[in-house]
Amino acid sequence: MGTFVPTTASEREEMLRVIGVGSVDDLFRDVPPQMLLHGALNLAPGKSEMETWETVSALAEKNRVFPVCLRGAGSYRHYIPAAVRAVASREEFVTAYTPYQAEISQGILQAIFEYQTMMCELTGMDVSNAGVYDGGTAAAEALTMCRDRKRSRACVSAAVDPQVLETMRTYCFGSGTELCVVPAKDGKTDAEALRRLLGDDAACFYVQQPNYYGILEDVEELGEITRAAGAKYVMGVNPISLGLLRTPAECGADVAVGEGQPLGLETAFGGPYLGFMAATGAMMRRLPGRIVGRTRDVDGKTGYVLTLSAREQHIRREKASSNICSNEQLCALTAGVYLAALGEAGVKQAATLCLSKAHYFARQLEEQLGWKRRYGGEFFHEFLSECPNPGRALAVLAEHGILGGLPVDGGILWCVTELVSREQMDRAVAIMREGNVR
Repeated sequence: MGTFVPTTASEREEMLRVIGVGSVDDLFRDVPPQMLLHGALNLAPGKSEMETWETVSALAEKNRVFPVCLRGAGSYRHYIPAAVRAVASREEFVTAYTPYQAEISQGILQAIFEYQTMMCELTGMDVSNAGVYDGGTAAAEALTMCRDRKRSRACVSAAVDPQVLETMRTYCFGSGTELCVVPAKDGKTDAEALRRLLGDDAACFYVQQPNYYGILEDVEELGEITRAAGAKYVMGVNPISLGLLRTPAECGADVAVGEGQPLGLETAFGGPYLGFMAATGAMMRRLPGRIVGRTRDVDGKTGYVLTLSAREQHIRREKASSNICSNEQLCALTAGVYLAALGEAGVKQAATLCLSKAHYFARQLEEQLGWKRRYGGEFFHEFLSECPNPGRALAVLAEHGILGGLPVDGGILWCVTELVSREQMDRAVAIMREGNVR
């Protein structure tokens, strides 16, 4: 404690006296003795800066970085303008954290407010929070915020990301919410099955657009079925796809959530990422996490404040419905800078390139290798293709510096973003053809 907190021995003794214990050891008297560390840690001697650099560099060389990536499944490699890294890496921002003393955190609060504003514009919703831990957390939190005393069952499409579904299961177990998985048919949510499964006790229905297999769901029809049953409609969306697709608000969603990683964040071996959450005005008081509002002080100057803090568990712990007490502020800032740098036209262009290139690659796989798409229907930048030997195909691509799609039941789940050129796609197809992967 004395290493990090500048207190003297006498000050520590005074603190111990005030709380009524005789020594620091007394603070841990309820911990079993076998759990305590006796003596110093068995650590190697410290290294110099140069030795540390060499050690870490040697470890980093074990990582394999693929120049070409044809894999998504929840984490996507997009072009990130240099301005995004330049702004987000400034020392004023790299230590950004959730502002507990809002009156002296005006810069951070303004950045959050601008991020929230852009997320509302992107999704069409009325209000956005400051972000949560990741997309899976956002999806699970959305189920909880829709629950009430009369409706305690959440319906979820079977065509969502399996990892997101597992996160939902964990949250529902903790909150006592029954999770009902709606079957998929031909790679999409079975609308008739949804109609049968929704009942008076259904709190909400969650659908992913595009879904895990890359297919565009019939979100308008699913929304109509959900609303007719009196349940809330929750959409998990890819933020880049909203440059072309109808917004969740236009589809009648009550809550829109998703993974913000495509908005200027590196794939980074899985994080840190950013879960975004937006909702209608009617759902605002149920939205977990922080919300920043803009106001004016007594002198008429613009100021930013945390609003609706009474929902937070550190204030009303016994009534809290969420354990979210922080936000991914640096990641949210990065997403805000990315959206500001690209603008509406830039996001639309990125989405258009993803769409056109993915469709081109799907055609090449079918025409050159005979690998048809497993499911029909429209898709954005991911698709599932049949493949006689997925392991062999991916191994051959890896030998040539290409990270192929994700092997899943039924074939390979491919993803193409604006970073993949036509030449790279043609080369990937040629490599597999020459490697006799047919």
